[in-house]
Amino acid sequence: MNGLGFVWREAVAGLRRNVTMSVAMMLTTAISLGMLGAGLLAVRTIDRTQDLYYSQLAVQVALDEPTSAGDPDCGSPVCSGLREQLQADPLVAGVTYESRDAAYQRFLRIYAGQSILQLVRPQSLPATLRVTLKDPTRGDALVAEYAQRPGVRNVVDQRRLVEDLFTFLGSVRNAAFGLASVQALAALLLISNTIQVSAFTRRTEVGIMRLVGATRWYTQVPFLIEAVITGVVGAVLATGGLVLGKLFFIDRLLSGRLISNAIPAVGMSDVLLFVAPLLIVIGAVIAAATGYVTLRLYVRS
Repeated sequence: MNGLGFVWREAVAGLRRNVTMSVAMMLTTAISLGMLGAGLLAVRTIDRTQDLYYSQLAVQVALDEPTSAGDPDCGSPVCSGLREQLQADPLVAGVTYESRDAAYQRFLRIYAGQSILQLVRPQSLPATLRVTLKDPTRGDALVAEYAQRPGVRNVVDQRRLVEDLFTFLGSVRNAAFGLASVQALAALLLISNTIQVSAFTRRTEVGIMRLVGATRWYTQVPFLIEAVITGVVGAVLATGGLVLGKLFFIDRLLSGRLISNAIPAVGMSDVLLFVAPLLIVIGAVIAAATGYVTLRLYVRS
């Protein structure tokens, strides 16, 4: 017990001796882990957004003007024939018909209170066969097969409409991971340098301890504890930064009507229960590994 107390006191004393470098190391680690946490949140948001959209997206087979104008229930040979062909297609999970009037009523509900309603009339919207796929990524095959069929105005794969959104979210994720990698390198170098300085300032007392029989591990553990404390504190600061970012930036960004309906909200549980534990573990492990390698390479005696 006395040995553990001594090791802990030495670790704390080491942080106090090099307080400026210790603070710099904690802040650099916090920035690095904060960027990593932002990337993890972006990945989680992308996965949720894809699940949300893929569960709702469909291939829309828009019918030509004669069929849209004269077929309210898909009873004509052209419409019913298309529906039967689609239902028999092995790629298709289900087919739903939406008449021109039903499409216009849905348009009114979606854009209620907006000026665009003055520009659209029922005749502007075609009747459609809404096709859900067993595999949402196979929409291209359906587009190619049915785009030129009689009675078809056009075929739209809705997945293509949201690809720009997924590309944007992917860019945010990649940028966060890229910045995190640069900051991580800076944090590793700073941790290594701080441990070397700390070991140099205590070289005399460490040498005396070795002369009286202390093991190498016993003399080096305080330095590792210093590194781990730095990593954990950096992770806590990074988590605090992510919480503030969620409250004052992400929530406001996603509060708009258009964006809030397009991207799932980032919950506080995502930050505190998903990202924070990972950052603490990663911060502690990386700091300990860096400290160990540094001691093995530079503190041999």
